[in-house]
Amino acid sequence: MNRRSFLLATSATAVAGCVSVGGAPGAPAPAPRYAVGDRWVYSVADGYRLPVVWEETHEVVGIGADGVTLRITQQGPQVDTLRTERLSAPGIVATGAVFDSETRVFSPPLRRYEFPLTPGAIWRQTAANTNETLRRDDPLLYYVKVGGWETIVTPAGSFEAIAMRVFMQLNLDDPFRYPTQCDYRIWWSPAAGATVRELRYATYREKGDMQSAFEFRCQNTTMELVSHQLHRP
Repeated sequence: MNRRSFLLATSATAVAGCVSVGGAPGAPAPAPRYAVGDRWVYSVADGYRLPVVWEETHEVVGIGADGVTLRITQQGPQVDTLRTERLSAPGIVATGAVFDSETRVFSPPLRRYEFPLTPGAIWRQTAANTNETLRRDDPLLYYVKVGGWETIVTPAGSFEAIAMRVFMQLNLDDPFRYPTQCDYRIWWSPAAGATVRELRYATYREKGDMQSAFEFRCQNTTMELVSHQLHRP
């Protein structure tokens, strides 16, 4: 196996530990307290020269013994989707999307965020799930490294946010492609009770001649908070 083949075969989580996330030291970020009616609106663009753009709204529509239910809508000139996500606890995804707008049912739930978010913390998970959009099991590898605090300026205002780097591998069992490699940068703000900026980049290679395999860029997304509304007693 040559060096190029070895790098492609190596899990993203194996090299993620060498990456610096950045940010200033500070206290851990606590878990959010959700209330029905909490709402976050994001501006999203995905692509390169002519990106696809849409507005994405996350709204808490239910809280019960089984967790928190969110309704997520995406609307734009080329996008019109509606789905629900269920969190068994803040940051813990029982049903939800991790890549585009697919619906996945995780068993056990995915540890998207481990609150409190502590600078320097690391966690990883091999996440078994059923991808209901593809109608098949679609396990993934998930790795998160928490950095420090940064001031993030968005259309919704300026926020003190804790930085995270997420490495993820999807499509582990695809017969025609090597796993999709995802590298995400995320900033979470306690004041907003949600992420305020996300940068998502993903690529994959088709199986075949490794010397001439072409790397396809399948995600280049910027997501920023435009407005938010929190209902607090």
